[in-house]
Amino acid sequence: MTVNASEFIGDIPKNYDEGLGPVIFKPYADDIARRAAALRPTNLLELAAGTGIVSRALRDSLDKSTGLTITDLNPPMLEVARAKFREGEAVTFAPADAMQLEFADDAFDLIVCQFGVMFFPNKVTAFKEARRVLRPGGTYLFNVWGTLDENPFSKETHAIVAELFPDNPPGFYQVPFSYADRSRVLDDLAQAQFDDVTCDVVDVDSVVGDWGAFARGLVFGNPIIDEIIARGGVAPDDVVSKIQARFTEKWGPAPAVMPRKATVFQARLG
Repeated sequence: MTVNASEFIGDIPKNYDEGLGPVIFKPYADDIARRAAALRPTNLLELAAGTGIVSRALRDSLDKSTGLTITDLNPPMLEVARAKFREGEAVTFAPADAMQLEFADDAFDLIVCQFGVMFFPNKVTAFKEARRVLRPGGTYLFNVWGTLDENPFSKETHAIVAELFPDNPPGFYQVPFSYADRSRVLDDLAQAQFDDVTCDVVDVDSVVGDWGAFARGLVFGNPIIDEIIARGGVAPDDVVSKIQARFTEKWGPAPAVMPRKATVFQARLG
């Protein structure tokens, strides 16, 4: 199954930002923003920025003189991101396709992408485009999720929708966790001629304050909602209730701690 970022439309961006952002994405956003700031870039490009969770952390962490260009394939996601910034802050927003960037060669000294690479249809092509717009000595900093087993919230959600739709289970949750093999990522980067690459595994335990709100984000905050509606026979709110009950059983009543695992890659041009 492939998922295009243009499928994050309608109410999905809002549910993604409010239901999933604080629990899943914000801790990793703080981590990658800290790493980005340590590189002291002068001109930074963010790919697949989504609703601006990383974008906000980047602007707060970077030197005020650093240029920050925030992009996503999906304009509705960028509109949510735009609302996180005050008038006069040094940011530029633009729709952009990571497979074919409309930026000049050698335009940036740092590219950041949080949990977006997994959705790129051709990873090597996207890495080559990133390399093209990076200056000599520039860096591509990105993270990817670990496996479904290493991120049990996703494994459980995938299992629940498979139970509810046994004849044609929605497959969305297989996509974000499909690029966890570090050797594969390193090979793809090598094919794109990134030859100075390091990676760090980052484990995060987040406190979930409301299982219902989180479960709603897991259903309504990504394109699985469209798969559920298209199949019919099960109300989306019933899927939410099933997830909430399963998570409460597995991790206890909220507030509860939930583990996650991801890998951060830093690919530098010589």
